[in-house]
Amino acid sequence: MIDLHYWPTPNGHKITIFLEETGVPYRIIPVDISKGEQFQPDFLKIAPNNRMPAIVDPDPADGDGPLSVFESGAILVYLGDKTGRFLPAEIRPRAEVMQWLFWQMGGLGPMAGQNHHFSQYAPDKIPYAIERYVKETNRLYGVLDRRLAGRDFICGDYSIADMASYPWIVPYERQGQRLEDFPNLKRWFDAMAARPAVKRAYEKGEVYRSRPVVDEESRKILFGQTAANVAARS
Repeated sequence: MIDLHYWPTPNGHKITIFLEETGVPYRIIPVDISKGEQFQPDFLKIAPNNRMPAIVDPDPADGDGPLSVFESGAILVYLGDKTGRFLPAEIRPRAEVMQWLFWQMGGLGPMAGQNHHFSQYAPDKIPYAIERYVKETNRLYGVLDRRLAGRDFICGDYSIADMASYPWIVPYERQGQRLEDFPNLKRWFDAMAARPAVKRAYEKGEVYRSRPVVDEESRKILFGQTAANVAARS
């Protein structure tokens, strides 16, 4: 059984979607990021960047004892290889999936994350920062919309690229976007939302979502860390 260190954020949802799609047994170990549990020494041992999600696989293919993996994109690749699902083995389709996975990891996720930060969480609303990231999110939606023209999924067949991108589109209204402006993306989004495994993945997060995510104290924990702060906790 996979141990999944998790909180219901877009990056957390990526992994529950994969695990629900494949039926791999897993156990959720909640990491309440608003309370700073991601900075606990035990978690640091498996996730040195102090970010969730992370997994521990007790039965990796090499048979050499439990294996931990952090970073959501790396986890998806690891699980894709482990199960032989949703990540092609052939060089060209695999390269295609990997490109779009990295597009999400390096573009959609970080830019949408900054969008969330400056429009939702920052105590001072800075118009330039909000406009900058709302526009960049819009540009990235356009990239994905064009990619999905004539395709059911990002790389043709359903893959980890779809699982990685969908959770970052779910909060589109908070990102200042309208799905109606992106018809191909909206068609894909609706198809993703209708998948039973995606529904189950989001249901798994509801029990944790009821807890407060951001107040003044949690804002300091989430957004005010330095190397010295983290070292003092370890």
